Amino acid sequence: MSRYAYDLHIHSCLSPCGDNDNTPGNIVGMGVLNGLQVMALTDHNTCRNCPAFFEAAKKQGIVPIPGMELTTAEDIHMVCLFPDLDSAMEFDRVIDGRRIKIPNRTDIFGDQWVMNGDDEVIDVEPDLLSNATTIAVDEAPGLVAQYGGVCYPAHIDRQANGIIATLGFLPPEMHFPTVELHDGEKEAEYRQKHIPADTRVVLGSDAHVLWDIREADAFLEIPDEPYSSALVRKNLIDLLRRGL
Repeated sequence: MSRYAYDLHIHSCLSPCGDNDNTPGNIVGMGVLNGLQVMALTDHNTCRNCPAFFEAAKKQGIVPIPGMELTTAEDIHMVCLFPDLDSAMEFDRVIDGRRIKIPNRTDIFGDQWVMNGDDEVIDVEPDLLSNATTIAVDEAPGLVAQYGGVCYPAHIDRQANGIIATLGFLPPEMHFPTVELHDGEKEAEYRQKHIPADTRVVLGSDAHVLWDIREADAFLEIPDEPYSSALVRKNLIDLLRRGL
């Protein structure tokens, strides 16, 4: 069991409105500078920069978590994390078929770059990634679980695309084992009003620029013996799936 500093919600240059400097290599480099040990790449409705992110993380000793920020049919953002790259890429292919595809306006939303492990552009996503999919919020957790992952509401303390701002509450019948806050100082307030006692709270930067990636100020205790990054990923997913 070890204590890991984490940021589980980061966007790369593939996300619309993600800064072009948010290449996989630069993201990992900033994580090292900030003292992080576990980082998740969660671009809007895609995992296509996760392979390059894994390459960059391996070079720097960061434990990479492949992920996605899924936009539901209700326009709610959900963090989806997976225990391995293959599962994430299989999920990516499913989501690609459930996206509502409209051409990206780079003059409004910015570029959407797919990178390789050397931070070189190898493809451009032509359709806007941030708009809603056809997946309802109550379908998302079960769909993610089919690929071994965990799914939970993102930045529930924000107005834009937060589940509470959209629905007015956390649906009790869904009983999310984990929820994400952007501002950790709001945990007591949100636990009193919205978050069940047995629900785990994690913090995420939702960084679209490098300087918004979290410092080493949030930690998770994760079983990791005998150590491997794969074991840390698996046990992290299990931790988030169980709640408190």
